[in-house]
Amino acid sequence: MLSYNQALDFIHGLNVFGTKLGLHNITELLELLGNPHEGIKIIHVAGTNGKGSTCAMIDSILRSAGFKVGLYTSPYLEVFNERMRVNGENISDEDLARLTDKVRETVIYMRENKLGSPTEFEVVTAIGFLYFKEQAVDFLVLEVGMGGRLDATNVVIPVISVITPISLDHQQYLGDTLTDIAREKCGIIKPGIPVVTGPQEPEAMKVIEKISNSKGCSLTKVINKETDIPPHKISYQPVTDDEHGMIFDLKTPQNSFTDLEIGLIGKHQLDNAATAVGAIEALRFIGIDIKKNAIYSGLKKVKWPGRLEILGEKPMVLIDGAHNIAGIKSLKRTLMQYFSKKKKILVIGILEDKDYKEILKAIVPVADIIICTAPENPRALSAAKLSNIISDFFGDIVLRADSKDANIAKKSYSDMSIKMYTEENIENAVKIAQSLAASEDIIIFAGSLYMIGHVRTLLKKL
Repeated sequence: MLSYNQALDFIHGLNVFGTKLGLHNITELLELLGNPHEGIKIIHVAGTNGKGSTCAMIDSILRSAGFKVGLYTSPYLEVFNERMRVNGENISDEDLARLTDKVRETVIYMRENKLGSPTEFEVVTAIGFLYFKEQAVDFLVLEVGMGGRLDATNVVIPVISVITPISLDHQQYLGDTLTDIAREKCGIIKPGIPVVTGPQEPEAMKVIEKISNSKGCSLTKVINKETDIPPHKISYQPVTDDEHGMIFDLKTPQNSFTDLEIGLIGKHQLDNAATAVGAIEALRFIGIDIKKNAIYSGLKKVKWPGRLEILGEKPMVLIDGAHNIAGIKSLKRTLMQYFSKKKKILVIGILEDKDYKEILKAIVPVADIIICTAPENPRALSAAKLSNIISDFFGDIVLRADSKDANIAKKSYSDMSIKMYTEENIENAVKIAQSLAASEDIIIFAGSLYMIGHVRTLLKKL
């Protein structure tokens, strides 16, 4: 049998096959494995932003209701095993190795018999289904990898389909407009299966409504303002909101909730919480016994590392996986709302296939100091190229600085310009940020989940 490290080598070695959207390979692979995805109650979650947080909230509420819950997400932050969890616990190294070995043998059989060559994500998805089947979970909260219609997770028939806010991302695969991307995301909508959607841009919502209607699905929509609730709408009203979390009231077609509490920050998390409650209400409507107190308890206990996560004080340290323009704008709003008076040291690393120009235009003006670095990923934009792009965009507003003079810059900081450092190595970038920060400042790490996962590991060791 494979060892844990051999299992990871096999899985990651499949990335040479790239991303191939389509259901042929995964269908064939799962058929040979006995279709482990069948017979599991699945909440299927697609969208561009907020998928992970919404999945975590649904998972936490269901666990608070006493159910055994599987959670499948991607990518991981620190260890691969995070991608498959049962009741909050990562899959063990031993189970991952054992199930990978089983899937590897099936992949070899498929190749030898010219039945297809599954990609990394398809193989990981198959391993996940085997694990959740073995664990006999009551529910599986299943996050789409990319898109929806042709994503490997879309072999399932869920009990609820959930769509979080849609924005531009992965245009090379999903299309150049919100309408195109929404159409791909809506591929998870199955005939007669209830649909819950978070707030959407009008063109995306139009697609969701049209496809839901055409497939005979009830559609519940979150609207991010307090109203008299018409049928199939959910609204919320913030009560308190600070850097420690939020309290809010929520109305659904079935219930009213007062003083719901979440420890996550950023107003967009209220959209995600409302969407998660909408999914739970849809489950209750089809006969699943979930008490209201499980919603209160689940939301209060939810954690989702790497998304506007505060890891330190004096100086404050915040990491955020924002990696597209919608996510960066949420980060920007959060910084201006909670930390407007703090000097902001932004450590940023971005993948080259992202819309990095728009990301930089949005976030750079918020910073007082920028440290350009690079995620440890083959698709990473180099720190040198990133800093050159920032200089081209902002001209004399951004002043290049030498990392060797970091302490001098800290002492002499007084003008209105943005100082920029360039450091390819993430560990060194962290050290530079720490050397520049006074106790009352805030250090922000953002731009890529791959980068902040590495940063999170480093910071926990310091």
